[in-house]
Amino acid sequence: MLVSAGYLREIAEKALVAQEVAPSNARLQADLLIEAELRGLPSHGVQRLPRLIARLRAGLAHPVAGGKARRTGSGAFTIDGERGLGPVVMMRAIERLAAVAPEQGIALASIRNANHIGMLAYYVEAAVERGLIGIVMTTSEALVHPYGGTQAMLGTNPIAIGIPTGAEPFVLDIATSRVSMGKIHHHALTGTPIPDDWAVDADGHRTTDPEAAQTGAIAPFGDAKGYGLGLGVELLVASLAGSAFAPEVGGTLDAINVANKGDIVILIDPAAGERGSSGLAAYLDRLRASRAADPSRPVAVPGDGMRARRSRALADGIDLPDPLHEEIRALSEG
Repeated sequence: MLVSAGYLREIAEKALVAQEVAPSNARLQADLLIEAELRGLPSHGVQRLPRLIARLRAGLAHPVAGGKARRTGSGAFTIDGERGLGPVVMMRAIERLAAVAPEQGIALASIRNANHIGMLAYYVEAAVERGLIGIVMTTSEALVHPYGGTQAMLGTNPIAIGIPTGAEPFVLDIATSRVSMGKIHHHALTGTPIPDDWAVDADGHRTTDPEAAQTGAIAPFGDAKGYGLGLGVELLVASLAGSAFAPEVGGTLDAINVANKGDIVILIDPAAGERGSSGLAAYLDRLRASRAADPSRPVAVPGDGMRARRSRALADGIDLPDPLHEEIRALSEG
C-alpha cells in the first residue's frame, strides 16, 4: 500500500518512543529509515524497525546513549557507542568532527559498540550540509564470500563519499558486495526471487531463492575488485575501531547479540586542498551532457538517482508491504 512519508515517520517515532527512546533520538532514527524508503532503499528502511524494537526490548540497544569520545590525536577520536542507536552515535560523532575539521583540515572518528547505522548516504550528506567532504565506512556480519570462495567471510562493508560541489552534491553510497543482505531480506519479505548471480546457498551453489541466500553468502561486486575493496574496508575499520572481524560480528541482523561491528567517519575541509569546490559542479554537468549509450537514458552522476526517487516518493507515497505496515502500526500502538 502507498503511505505518506509523514505518516510513516509518525508511527515509526511512536514505536521508538514507546520503548523509552528519547524523542530527539527517535526522530533521528525514524528520519534515517524514512529517507531510505524515499530513496528506493527499503532494505535499509522501516523493515529494520521491528528488529530494532526487539533489540531495545532485549537491552541490546540503549534508548538514550550517544557515545563517549576519547581524543587520540589533534583531529582523531575513538568513540565507545555505549550500545546507542547507530544514527544517534554517528551524528554526534559528525558534530564533534565538524567542529575540528576546519581547524585541522581533516578529522576522523572510529566507532565501536554502536548499533546499525543504516544508509551511509545520510551521513555524508550531513557532512556536505556543513560544507565538508564526508567519508563513512562500516562493517557487518560475515555475509560475503571472497573471490574464488563460497563461504561467508567478509561483511558487506559499504563505503560512502559526499563532496560539496557548489550545486547538487556528489553522493556515492555503495556496498562492496553485489547487494546488501537487507535487499535479500526485502525479496524474502515480498516473495520475490533474486537474480542468480547475487548469492550462493549454504552448499555454495548459486540460488534465486532469497530464503536460501540468507543462509549462504553474497557475491562481492566486480569479483576480485569488490573483494579487494571489501577486505580493505574490513581491515581499516577493525584496525582503527578495534571491532571484531566479520566471522565474529553479530548484532546488525539479529536481536540476540551485542553489535560489535565498527564504523569510521572522516570529515575533510575542502579549503585544505588546492581547488576546494571550484569547478566541480561544471565538471559534473559535462558528465551528464556527455554522449549516452542510450539517448533515452542520459548519463547520470552518483546521487542523481536517489534525489529523483525521493522527489517521486514524496509526491506519490512510499509503497509499503501490507504485513510490514500492520506490524509497524501495531508497534506504534504499544
